Amino acid sequence: MAQVEIRSPVPVLDASGRPVNFGWARSAVFQYDPGLIRVSRRQVNESDRYIIFSSTHLLILEVLDGGCLGYVSASVISIKDKQRFTQVLIVPFPLGGFEMPWNSENGSIQMQQKRSLLKFITMEQGVRIIKTDIPKFSHQRRLRGELVLFEPAGAQSLVTHMPWRREKDAFRYSLRSPWYIVEGVMQFGTSELIFTRGNAWGIFDWNREVRPRTDLRYWAAACGVSNGKQIGFSVGYGSADSGMGTENAFFLEGRLHKLDQVTFHISPTNWLLPWHFTSNDNRLDMFFTPYQERLEQNRMFFHYLKCRQVCGFFSGKVVLDDGSPFEFQNINGFAERRKTRF
Repeated sequence: MAQVEIRSPVPVLDASGRPVNFGWARSAVFQYDPGLIRVSRRQVNESDRYIIFSSTHLLILEVLDGGCLGYVSASVISIKDKQRFTQVLIVPFPLGGFEMPWNSENGSIQMQQKRSLLKFITMEQGVRIIKTDIPKFSHQRRLRGELVLFEPAGAQSLVTHMPWRREKDAFRYSLRSPWYIVEGVMQFGTSELIFTRGNAWGIFDWNREVRPRTDLRYWAAACGVSNGKQIGFSVGYGSADSGMGTENAFFLEGRLHKLDQVTFHISPTNWLLPWHFTSNDNRLDMFFTPYQERLEQNRMFFHYLKCRQVCGFFSGKVVLDDGSPFEFQNINGFAERRKTRF
């Protein structure tokens, strides 16, 4: 099936609440109104996640309203000594109480539980601000600071709207922007994590969906500089039907180069062995060298989420839309597999 590029505004749901207009786009042309959803709020999943990279550390900050199970998660990963510090705050039965924005380009999120604070703020001209203050983040060390994310001129995002073949009400509407320029400071205990323009990068991962009873998803992303060019990518696949628009694209200086199907070749016995990524259109040939693995499981009665996540470096070659090859080396990123069931 040929991929369908959507170029003008269309709704995600029709007046009766059925998902329509499947495909992919370079900007947020899909219009999402959760008030039209006709299934139980327990099936609605909404998440905002930021992955921030520097030469020394990764930060992963996420807010997820999964209907019955919600959480606020923060991770600090040290590249040099391969240590990870994570705190997950479980919120039972949010059922829309997080008031996640309907639009990826507008609205802000503020999560405050006891003395902990996490804010995602959307500003004008594509600027985003992350503020966090978690007094007892890890071993009583405080995580506190502010980051500012800037988008490059003329940047495009990978936006997809996908159905499930056997579940007519289920859909996944996602936006991935793997090209942010980051500045700011995070205080972690007695250490300062410094993110400077030209040496720090960010990925924005935005999802709104009605999920099926079970779901399986693979996703990998990275961003940075190679050969003097700012690059990034988002590749993935899962149980959703991606025939009309895959989650696969490469970005050069913020401009999107669309890929077809991408396969993850992973060792079945050891995820820390090198991975290989290939595409059916022969435009992507990429290797991933992991340095750290993390397993996370969250359960709330009949709702279950399991995430296996690996951080590492990507190198390879991609063929751009104009047919020219581009090689890249040692771009910092991560890959993951997420399973959900309810």
